[in-house]
Amino acid sequence: MSKMPKRSPRNKQSSSLPNFPKGKNVEEKSSWEQRFDELCRFKANNGHCNVSQNYAENKSLAGWVNSQRIAYKKNTLSSNQIQQLDSIGFAWDPREVLWNTTFYQLCVFKT
Repeated sequence: MSKMPKRSPRNKQSSSLPNFPKGKNVEEKSSWEQRFDELCRFKANNGHCNVSQNYAENKSLAGWVNSQRIAYKKNTLSSNQIQQLDSIGFAWDPREVLWNTTFYQLCVFKT
């Protein structure tokens, strides 16, 4: 009985194939991008990005919008995410926007 020569294991680094993450389609959007797309559709339909926390049609979008504001205050959003949200007119502090809008209306009324 002759012994077969031992084969050396293949060197994983010598492979010319790209190293894609397992179990995930490379073209699949991240959950952040999917929510951002939902927010863009919301804005297209409603004219603003201020999703109420009581928005019954998409409670998860309402929660996501709120979490983006919290992450912004904690400085945990990437600069790309901030830029994307800014590009669609996202209000980081909706109370401030409401106050400024109401104050402007008061000034117009008084003139």
